[in-house]
Amino acid sequence: MRKIFILLTLSMYGFLLFAQQAKKPTIMILPSDNWCNQRYFMTSFSDQGNTVKVPNYQQAFLEDTELGQVISKVGQVLTEQGYSLKDAGQEIKSISMKTAEENVTTSKKSGASLVESPLDQLKRRVKSDVIIQLWWQVNRAGSGNSASFTLEAFDAYTNKRIATSTGTTKPSSDIIPVLLARAVKENIKPFDHQMDDWFSDQIKRGREISLTVRCWDSWDKDLEEEYNGEELTDCIQSWLQKNCVNGTFNLSDGTESFAQFEQVRIPLFDDKGKAMDARAFATKLRKFLQQPPFNITSKVMVRGLGEAIVVLGEK
Repeated sequence: MRKIFILLTLSMYGFLLFAQQAKKPTIMILPSDNWCNQRYFMTSFSDQGNTVKVPNYQQAFLEDTELGQVISKVGQVLTEQGYSLKDAGQEIKSISMKTAEENVTTSKKSGASLVESPLDQLKRRVKSDVIIQLWWQVNRAGSGNSASFTLEAFDAYTNKRIATSTGTTKPSSDIIPVLLARAVKENIKPFDHQMDDWFSDQIKRGREISLTVRCWDSWDKDLEEEYNGEELTDCIQSWLQKNCVNGTFNLSDGTESFAQFEQVRIPLFDDKGKAMDARAFATKLRKFLQQPPFNITSKVMVRGLGEAIVVLGEK
């Protein structure tokens, strides 16, 4: 009886371990910046006086007849590997790709703002773990067409590259979406392993974000203000020590009116099991600073999923 119990326990443990290892991140597939630029699917917006060119995904999905088919076929290959796919095309249809000037978070009093690019807006709406950018090119020859491709995966929170795969298909009479799906499938294993390594690290060490604390010019205090004998910057660092995974964060820069925290590791999920992003984490800090002895009014502004700014002194 005892042997049966041990065997059942080991079997259950093995099943749970397999289930944990099999867990995959959510992904969203988009055409690469280079692919969009080659086809003139670009738009411009002003970021603090600088003109920035970014892909116009709405135009690309509307005007390119192959794009939807290619992403669908490649998405099918990745879904077969266990990834949860967010439909970028459908989300883009439901989002009005406004200019950055129409998509800023602004202070009610001073009018200060934080600009978001169209991709930042899309990330915040879809909330996938990974953005996969796909580039391809058709090579025409007498024996049939071949296709070259590059698949790059980026952390949706930090924009860091986490996996890549590239290859060229053999000449064939198949249509381009089928050719590309076959090529991706033939080269998927190394890409999949890189993704698994990254996601295992996320589960173990937490999701990485950046967090900035600033002071409005109109505020009569700053980060050197003392509470119970400690400067406000030190109080914030103590809070981060308690709320970051393994207390991991790095104060990379700071003055009396500014503190920049990088490599801030936050839990993947909150206490209610809901996915946590930079806004949710920064909101927890805002609520902490709203309580005694601080009693500080502040505003949370975000750019995409992985960057948050808490501005002290007003909303």
